[in-house]
Amino acid sequence: MGSHGWWEAWDHASIFVFRPLLAISFVFSLILLSWFVAWKTVLVHAPLVQEIFGLRKKPVKPKPPTRHRLSRFYNSTRVHSKKKLDGEENSQESR
Repeated sequence: MGSHGWWEAWDHASIFVFRPLLAISFVFSLILLSWFVAWKTVLVHAPLVQEIFGLRKKPVKPKPPTRHRLSRFYNSTRVHSKKKLDGEENSQESR
């Protein structure tokens, strides 16, 4: 009979104390995890959040106009075609 009372007390403690504590800690850990992921992915990049928390924004370097192969290629073809047109105009003026 003595062990039966102890088992019943443990059962009630499990239902009314441990399960709610585990449920609350589980929900709290999910909230913390989602906040951490949101902070690392989105919120750190928001200017308002940076201003509030004193995070410094990285200095923005201006990008060069010819940073890609295609832009260099098209710019070089424009230069060649312009030289070609200038050459034709000069030859017509000399006639």
